[in-house]
Amino acid sequence: MIRFLLRFLGLWILAGAFIALVYDGTKSIAGNALYITKLSDTWLHLSSLEWLHLSGPETFRPAVVRYAGEWLWDPFIQTVLEQPTWLVLGVLGAILVLLGRKKKPLIGYGRD
Repeated sequence: MIRFLLRFLGLWILAGAFIALVYDGTKSIAGNALYITKLSDTWLHLSSLEWLHLSGPETFRPAVVRYAGEWLWDPFIQTVLEQPTWLVLGVLGAILVLLGRKKKPLIGYGRD
């Protein structure tokens, strides 16, 4: 059941990564320049939607600093928020799909 859930979430996140890649690609083609949407910009845009009820990345920072410390925010989370949305979602989705894959059957005498 857990493997199914990991694969399911991973595939949905990979679909979101593909949508973000297509969005950046069409924006780049239309603008005749290379546009890359950062994860923080995507998060800020999604938090501006009233029906979604998300808070922005800056309201997330005090909670991370309070519970985990400043050392986690500045080098790690800030770096992830500056990466392209499609890249972060693609890596996260791929990791979830790999964690949820079925084990390969053993061949030969390795069945002890």
